[in-house]
Amino acid sequence: MNSGKVITALVVGAAVGAALGILFAPDKGSETRKKINEEGKKMSDAIKNKFNEMKEKMNAVKDDMEQQREDFA
Repeated sequence: MNSGKVITALVVGAAVGAALGILFAPDKGSETRKKINEEGKKMSDAIKNKFNEMKEKMNAVKDDMEQQREDFA
């Protein structure tokens, strides 16, 4: 299985679990909204980091392919 898919599934699973935990916790509405907002920011940061990692990997592959093309020519 592709490691990117596994990591994505883990991030989504963790986010869903955190959201459910927050929603079922006995807090005031304002506290619940604050927690949801904080978890949303964490999830957004995690997604951005994963996107940047994948972008760097793709750039490395592109650079390798260009180098191989130049070496072949």
